[in-house]
Amino acid sequence: MSLQSVKDFFATHAADISVIETEQSSATVALAAEAHGVDPDQIAKTICLRAGDSVILIVASGTSRLDNRKFRDRFGTKPRMLGAEEVVEQTSHPVGGVCPFGLPQPLPIYLDASLQRHAQVVPAAGAINAAVRITPERMADLVAGTWVDVCQPPADAPAQ
Repeated sequence: MSLQSVKDFFATHAADISVIETEQSSATVALAAEAHGVDPDQIAKTICLRAGDSVILIVASGTSRLDNRKFRDRFGTKPRMLGAEEVVEQTSHPVGGVCPFGLPQPLPIYLDASLQRHAQVVPAAGAINAAVRITPERMADLVAGTWVDVCQPPADAPAQ
């Protein structure tokens, strides 16, 4: 169901983008980078969080870590991770396949500035062995995402 909802999303909103299914799992950043032949930082991981009473999605580069202080400054509350069952309930996607596409109901989607380091990123596509290749700007447009700066850059990232 989840993979199909993502395929349906792209068929409707961006028919030029194909969902890539792999034989091996891409459920973690390292596995996804290996499966798609990209740097781990190019993986666009989607984190399902509770900010106060709201459930939100944060999409960030694969090697970036959520910065609690930046998050609190932006959203006025501490982030709380959802459990695996609640993630599926909210997104219809399994952990490891969570993405901002093909959601059963609209959720606020925020894209971290860390994604802008790359011309193309690889987010999951609703299954632990599916992804798409997309520019960060196009992803933001397709999901009506809001750009934020809520992550710490990886230790080896160039200064911005």
